[in-house]
Formats: sequence, C-alpha cells, structure tokens
Amino acid sequence: MIIIVGLGNKGNEYNNTYHNIGFMVLDKLAEKMGVFFSKEKNKACTSEFVYNSNKVLLAKPMTYMNNSGEAVVLLKKKYKDARILVVVDDIDLPVGKIRYRQNGSAGTHNGLRSIVSYIGQDFERLRVGIGRDKSMDLADYVLSKVKDKDLIYSAIEEAVETILEKI
Repeated sequence: MIIIVGLGNKGNEYNNTYHNIGFMVLDKLAEKMGVFFSKEKNKACTSEFVYNSNKVLLAKPMTYMNNSGEAVVLLKKKYKDARILVVVDDIDLPVGKIRYRQNGSAGTHNGLRSIVSYIGQDFERLRVGIGRDKSMDLADYVLSKVKDKDLIYSAIEEAVETILEKI
C-alpha cells in the first residue's frame, strides 16, 4: 500500500491558498480516480482506490498544517508497511515547479517538521513550488489566495501525473 498525504488546513477560509496545495493535489487526484473523501476519522479525511494493482490511500490531515504529524503517525501505525508520500507546498521552489525526493529534511516547512517529529525522515516528498512574495510576511503569503492560477493549476496536474508514475 502507498499512502499519499496532502498537507493543508481544514476550513473554507483556507481553500485556494498556497498552503493548501497538498489538499488541492489530492482533490485533483481523487477526481481523476473517481473517488470521494470520507468524513474525518483518525484525524484525517481519506479515500482509497487501486491503481496498477497497488492499493492507494489518500489522506488529508485535519489537524491543521503545523500538527500534520499527529494524523500521519496514526496512519503509519494502522498501515505499518505502507510507503508514505507527502505532497506539500514549497516557498523555496519557483511558482509551478515540482520536485520529488525519496527522503530528506523538513527544511523550513512546519507541516513537514511535524511529520518528521512523529515518524522520522523516511518518507517520500513531492514539493510544489509556490515561490515567495518577499513584500509580505511569510505566514500572510502562504495563507493568501493563489494569484498565479495558471502556473499553480498546471503544477497540480503535473503533480498528479508524477504521483501516478510513482505508484
């Protein structure tokens, strides 16, 4: 099994914000696979499907970004041998660029830091570049509505295709 975790924040006020790129990627993947997310259970909304004979669990932590590890550790305990791939926004990548790594550090991302604090660094990452508007406070920027929609939506499509390749 592979667990794809998309990081974001619950609540309508966070829809279409840069920090919710992980949720947006999972929503697009679920749409492509024709599946829907369950109600919150074990601190996450989930969806399942089979792709290329692999069972896939999509998970959107409902713990808010900075506590994402609380949900991921519960998933890891339930599915002990599962691969975990985390989809996350990245201010250090140009808008629209994506980067896949099999492992690595959390860098400056609080959601990744939370996951690392609970399960260590042994999980895959798919980072979607959101750039950074240096004229804004970092927290204000990542929680602002997506402005460069064409680049972001193209990156979301590319992220979905990358995930399917990795499955």
